[in-house]
Amino acid sequence: MATASSSRREHSVFGSCLPISAISRYSNKAFNVNRFHYTSRFLSVTLLLTSLLAASVTHGANSQRPNVLFIAVDDLRPELACYGEQHVHSPNIDRLAKSGLLFQRAYCMVPTCGASRASLMTGIRPARSRFVNHLTWAEKDAPGLTTLNTHFRRNGYYTVSLGKVFHHPTDNAEGWSEPAWRPTGISTYQLAANTELQKQRSKKLGSKGRGPAYESADVPDESYADGVLADRAIADLGRLAAKEEPFFLAVGFFKPHLPFVAPKKYWDLYDHEQIHLPANYHAPKDAPVESIHNSGELRAYAEIPAKGLVPDAIARNMIHGYYACVSYTDAQIGKLLDELERLSLSDNTIVVLWGDHGWNLGEHTLWCKHSCYETSMRIPLIVRAPGINGGQQTSGLTESIDIYPTLCDLAGLEPPRHLEGRSFVPLLANPAATWKDAAIGRFTNGDTIRTDQFRFTEYTDAKGNSLAQMLYDHTSDPRENINVVGLPIREDVSRKLLQQLHNEMGHDIRRKSNSQEQ
Repeated sequence: MATASSSRREHSVFGSCLPISAISRYSNKAFNVNRFHYTSRFLSVTLLLTSLLAASVTHGANSQRPNVLFIAVDDLRPELACYGEQHVHSPNIDRLAKSGLLFQRAYCMVPTCGASRASLMTGIRPARSRFVNHLTWAEKDAPGLTTLNTHFRRNGYYTVSLGKVFHHPTDNAEGWSEPAWRPTGISTYQLAANTELQKQRSKKLGSKGRGPAYESADVPDESYADGVLADRAIADLGRLAAKEEPFFLAVGFFKPHLPFVAPKKYWDLYDHEQIHLPANYHAPKDAPVESIHNSGELRAYAEIPAKGLVPDAIARNMIHGYYACVSYTDAQIGKLLDELERLSLSDNTIVVLWGDHGWNLGEHTLWCKHSCYETSMRIPLIVRAPGINGGQQTSGLTESIDIYPTLCDLAGLEPPRHLEGRSFVPLLANPAATWKDAAIGRFTNGDTIRTDQFRFTEYTDAKGNSLAQMLYDHTSDPRENINVVGLPIREDVSRKLLQQLHNEMGHDIRRKSNSQEQ
């Protein structure tokens, strides 16, 4: 029997036509957004409506709201074949890109797990005391705000969390229709020697004593957590397909997060002799000391020196292991896409694949994330939705907080008023549309802004006093190797970007309660 909420469903953006609420938002206020051009926006929405009209013929006038498959991948940088990096074996993510829109310049809000996910799931920007580190709880840093999963559940969706979605599985528990699930009882390592080493180091050093940073074991996919997670997601797809209400299934894969452990067959995809350290295995010229860290997340692993450069041999093994983990997770994502097809769900399921932040593989001497450099801030983002032409790319600057309002538009839901991101539905219709002129993020005491040509970062103390700045010209220096902030010819650029950064970055303010925001 249909529930009250399901009986009141509006037609999906891609089931019949753009919901009246979405049309109203675009016609009444979308054209007044700063830095958006009226003509470009109008053409984008016109193209979208044309696409949706075609979709309505295909799917029929009585189509229900689309399902959502929300795929998060921990520590995944956009070093994938579909992003032009042909040395990486990522055939399944590449397949998704061929049927969706690939975002070439998408950026996280904070380059650390918990904070990044909290910002994305609440749809608001980080600030010095909000969404700070990997242990962030969204419900504690943004109390009273409706998270993405909660909003979909309140609007008739059956919401499920598998794997790592929020950093803490019980964060915003009310937003899931059933308790969030993660694989348990699975050993981090599959080689006995590595398991014993981890045990001994943990006993001696506590949380600072971990096993090796990488492992290649000749075992099945299901020996590691992501293989078990994929099996559970496949089973849940079948279960959810039988439900009357649409589903929002969030699947958060753990790899390629450290340690780089993956079945041997994925390591064998790469020729170790062809793996080299990055050309910029050094700090940028004139870079502020605040911009370089000691890669502390890595230092807890066996054979990694406590400080200084990682030995070349170990560094190459880590790069090899990272690639292997990317291919391992890619294979698990492929299983989900195959199951969507087998269950005939693809035609009415929005698929969003996103990374929570970038990752450094030795660039600027850095490993892990935790910096305001492009390698930490840039993320992979691919969106596939019924009625949208696939196989396209956009260079429009996009922020992870844009995902929440976009999914609201695609599902025909009125977005909460607290959202600070902007729906990129017009980019889905016209990938070349004029779009945002900046993406803004931060980490600890650094606030950073990325424009079409530049990345500018300012480091401040607790009182907001400026400590240091850096500016990189991506036209001449895409690897960010030379800080040009002090050059006279760049003074005007730095001044303007500093002002824009201060105007648009997140600030520590008390937010409205949930009852007020609705």
